[in-house]
Amino acid sequence: MIMTLADYMRGLSHLFFPNTCTGCDQPLGSNEDLVCTDCWYHMPYTDFHLQADNDTARQLWGRVKVDAAASFLFFREASRVQRIMHHFKYRNTPRIGVLMGLRYGELLRYATGFASVDLVVPVPLHPKKLRERGYNQSAYFAEGLAQSLGKPMLPNALARKTAGESQTHKSRYERYQNMQDTFQVNEPGALAHRHVLLVDDVLTTGATIEACAQALLACEGVRVSVATIARAVS
Repeated sequence: MIMTLADYMRGLSHLFFPNTCTGCDQPLGSNEDLVCTDCWYHMPYTDFHLQADNDTARQLWGRVKVDAAASFLFFREASRVQRIMHHFKYRNTPRIGVLMGLRYGELLRYATGFASVDLVVPVPLHPKKLRERGYNQSAYFAEGLAQSLGKPMLPNALARKTAGESQTHKSRYERYQNMQDTFQVNEPGALAHRHVLLVDDVLTTGATIEACAQALLACEGVRVSVATIARAVS
């Protein structure tokens, strides 16, 4: 194989400034992207897509009506998933979301409860937060899922009306109160009688997902299922 100048320069660049895994910070191999093979192998997968009554679904029971709900990974403090998600949200690496969506979509497309999804909708950021971060991380996850599922993604189907306060140090009830009347549906006619897959990055108390799902369910004939990259566990 003949090495081009671009190949040579890329190899030289990686020698002095190697691309490293977002999960373990080890150098990536030539065929690896963002997450190394070892991290993918040892990732804490939930397999929730195989269980209708999984913990993510149970967390929403009695709060909002969803057809199905699942999370790809478990999220724990000081874990490789936390490091990957930190890169995703705060280190300007939105492609991680697409990668996660592509992988999870391959599982969901054959899973009971998700096969009938018509379109994918991300949880929105408030415009001020979007300007600060530069991108909506949930939209990138939605993009990857939509590609794998072969369904359209509507990035602006939901809008956040108020910026709200930080959810980080709030109790479950305080988060619920903080989310009330926060989201609105744009062009509800485009969603009517559709099965919407609502997606977010990490499920914690479920207050944000609940508020978004309630807004979507107010549209005529809409059904909602939920998918997140991770679910927080202690």
